[in-house]
Amino acid sequence: MRPSAGRREGQASVEAVGGALAVLLAGLLGFQLLAAGYAAVMADHAAEAAALALVNGRAAAPAAHAAVPGWPSSATRVRVRGETVRVTLFPPSPVPFLRGRLAATGEGTIHLPAEAERS
Repeated sequence: MRPSAGRREGQASVEAVGGALAVLLAGLLGFQLLAAGYAAVMADHAAEAAALALVNGRAAAPAAHAAVPGWPSSATRVRVRGETVRVTLFPPSPVPFLRGRLAATGEGTIHLPAEAERS
């Protein structure tokens, strides 16, 4: 038996595990970016629906929740101040501390015509 120049037993296993972890991390990052983007689009959509509900004399929060299909109610916050509706959505995240940092906010403002303001 010849002695080997260096011990390379298990090197392929270590590289495979390292590669799998890199692919997993890239996948999680991609998922997080998609979730944050979806939250931004849905926040704007929900804010518009809530503002339209206010114009029609309905409550803003139920309209905002109904406008975001499949989004958990606990991840949606609706605030109404005067003529402005602000909807904040918290995207799902495998890393809990990122959830609040990636929150997306949409805002809708209603402007009533001059005749409607006098009535």
